[in-house]
Amino acid sequence: MIDVLLLLGLPASGKSEVRRYLAGLDAGRRAAELGLGELFHLDDYPYVHLMRRISQELRGLHSDPVFFATDADPFLEPGDWLTLTALLDQDYAALDRPPEHPARPAAHLLERLDRARTVAGLPAPFAGLPAPTRAELENAIEQEAAALADTRAGARPVSGKGHTVVIELSRGAGESTRPPFPPPWGYAHSLAALSPDILERAAILYVWVTPEESRRRNRERVLPGEEGSILHHGVPERVLRHDYASDDIAWLLDHADRSGHITLSARGRRHQMPTVRFDNRADHTSFLRADPDTWPPGRVAALHQRLTAAFGSLARR
Repeated sequence: MIDVLLLLGLPASGKSEVRRYLAGLDAGRRAAELGLGELFHLDDYPYVHLMRRISQELRGLHSDPVFFATDADPFLEPGDWLTLTALLDQDYAALDRPPEHPARPAAHLLERLDRARTVAGLPAPFAGLPAPTRAELENAIEQEAAALADTRAGARPVSGKGHTVVIELSRGAGESTRPPFPPPWGYAHSLAALSPDILERAAILYVWVTPEESRRRNRERVLPGEEGSILHHGVPERVLRHDYASDDIAWLLDHADRSGHITLSARGRRHQMPTVRFDNRADHTSFLRADPDTWPPGRVAALHQRLTAAFGSLARR
């Protein structure tokens, strides 16, 4: 069994569609054919969505928006890519603990964001927020923070059963940036910031599309009112060009210690992570956004065959 699967790729590459397909497979078939156990999903997009909501509310309160100057802009502080990594680390560590049911979910979320920012080497913005501003902000995001807390509380492996934690994220850099990327851009820096417990257990499935195809599918998948949805949210065009015009997976594979791996140096150790690129440049996954009852059987069979080959390559590596 793969203990931890890092599911990587540009926005709208098909990562979440693959995740949906894997989750819907019969457990026995998923284990026998793909080497995946009971699935537990971690994703940093819900945090990006809440960061945007926090910035919206703070702008309305004439306060520092912290994360985003407008809804269409990239992070004000690029180091917040590492804030997201720290949040994923928190979520992974929490899998082995009793579920949290915070009495004040929004306050709890702001405290987590402060801790994650500190880990990323950035100021903690919410501890010193004026009390009236903080109270209004917490009230505005309380329901969404509660939904996120409930999702985290429900993601708990069952003791004694084989399971696979799927961690989904996207990292990249701007159009003029070439690898090796400077920190904090790209996968090299974000993955190296993950805990050793993840890095020692993880394999990587990279869903491969071009930046141009990423932008096209991003426009195609958007449904109004679904900004918080994993399958139907849209990434602003400026963000795609500023943060995702390229990534460093191909460079990392070319410069690894072992063929078919990515080599990461973290905390004085070198980690060799088995990696497979799932070629989705010709679209094999967008149909999975629809109702499963409408999925064409031929396309499902072809996709399963491709995924079986990809996971077989991971197993061999």
